[in-house]
Amino acid sequence: MHLVLSENQLSGSLPFEVGQLKHLGHMDFSKNRLSGEIPSSLGSCESLEHLSLDGNFFQGPISDSLRSLRALQDLNLSHNNLTGQIPKFLGDFKLLQSLDLSFNDLKGEVPMHGVFENTSAVSIAGNKNLCGGILQLNLPTCRSKSTKPKSSTKLALIVGIPCGFIGLIFITSFLFLCCLKKSLRKTKNELSCEMPFRTVAYKDLLQATNGFSSGNLVGAGSFGSVYKGVLAFDGVIVAVKVFNLLREGASKSFMRECAALLNIRHRNLVKVLYAYAGVDLQGDDFKALVYEFKINGSLEEWLHPNQTLDQEVDGPRNLNLIQRLNIAIDVANALDYLHNQCKMPIVHCDLKPSNVLLDGDMTAHVGDFGLLKFLSEASCQSSSSQTSSVGLKGTVGYAAPEYGIGSEVSTFGDVYSYGILLLEMITGKRPTDSMFRDGLELHSYVKMALPDRVIDVADPKLLTEVDQGKGTDQIVECLISISKIGVFCSEKFPKERMDISNVVAELNRAKANFL
Repeated sequence: MHLVLSENQLSGSLPFEVGQLKHLGHMDFSKNRLSGEIPSSLGSCESLEHLSLDGNFFQGPISDSLRSLRALQDLNLSHNNLTGQIPKFLGDFKLLQSLDLSFNDLKGEVPMHGVFENTSAVSIAGNKNLCGGILQLNLPTCRSKSTKPKSSTKLALIVGIPCGFIGLIFITSFLFLCCLKKSLRKTKNELSCEMPFRTVAYKDLLQATNGFSSGNLVGAGSFGSVYKGVLAFDGVIVAVKVFNLLREGASKSFMRECAALLNIRHRNLVKVLYAYAGVDLQGDDFKALVYEFKINGSLEEWLHPNQTLDQEVDGPRNLNLIQRLNIAIDVANALDYLHNQCKMPIVHCDLKPSNVLLDGDMTAHVGDFGLLKFLSEASCQSSSSQTSSVGLKGTVGYAAPEYGIGSEVSTFGDVYSYGILLLEMITGKRPTDSMFRDGLELHSYVKMALPDRVIDVADPKLLTEVDQGKGTDQIVECLISISKIGVFCSEKFPKERMDISNVVAELNRAKANFL
């Protein structure tokens, strides 16, 4: 039995009665607005194999009652406000293959047994106070408590008190200067973000989106929601991204997008029209960016259509091979620009189908720059090898494996995400598909099929709609070329991945051969 209520804007606490669903095998409440503690009654659902509570506002410790869920194969509690230590009993779950605890406020020692022995199966990024664990996690060693001999206590007090007083004066002065400098820098950054954009009044956004009604809601992410609307003063259809400022990191996400969109211009990147940073009708802080609305939605909606969307477009959505190839080239061009053609190399950090938007001509535009990182070096010539140690939050399945163990942000990470996206376009399967278990993943699934069995792993929609004048051999040859690129881009080790500029060249070559 499955209970899937993800992305529904559910709020409040998770009902205690969920514990009565004792025969449930799959429970998904991800990407809602649920809060409070995870109910202890959940431990009664002993048949659960897949539990997803990510993308909410759950707080408190991970309930000890979950130790009863020994049938779990997949547990995702990421992007919440959970506190306390990681329970050691999670390492005792023999069937657990995937554990995502990233981006909470967990602290203390990371267990070293069971699923925690496999760095590719565990994600703990974004928890700043963790320590210990296996060496591959690169976490600091946990501090052991120690005591000083009593005989030295009096001497330490005699010497320490005056020295400490003097040191306190210096430290206080230093912190004051640092805070002053940070405040000035923050003010400067906010002004540089807000001033160059054309501004729009809050009442115009309210009117355009029918009061930010659910009927206008077209998407939701970690840091906010996106609404479709029509600006009354110019009649333009827009997408209004409203930042959830109660979410930790949302304000930084707004600043990142501002900083990026001020300095980058490319036909395959989304274009911002207006910005608003002020207060709402209740006087609370309110930040929003207004983008061009892309009428054909996201690549996600085309690769994995649902019945509602099909009804809206008067028929089933499908992308033929040349459309998918063109989209792949568009996205690669966008990354090539960010990595190699900007003043300072930029890493997107969250490339996935839902962040690729399609306009009326089916031209692809990469969007959502809320997680991007500017690499420290200004030169673009060697950007493919440049890195930054800034923390990262990506999306499970698309984030590079090295990020799961705390490795540095690099352009290689974007290339990995792109490779997974490319393989998803070819196979029609998400990297998180339930078929990928027991060591099988999207990368190896396609790699094992090359070249002779590529037709077996290709999206069936590509085979039922043979392009006019194109034989099966031509289609298979093109599929092999694209699949090889996807496999090379999604190799486990960063240095083995292709440079995005070479990807652009190879895809254009595949397109020329196909046409």
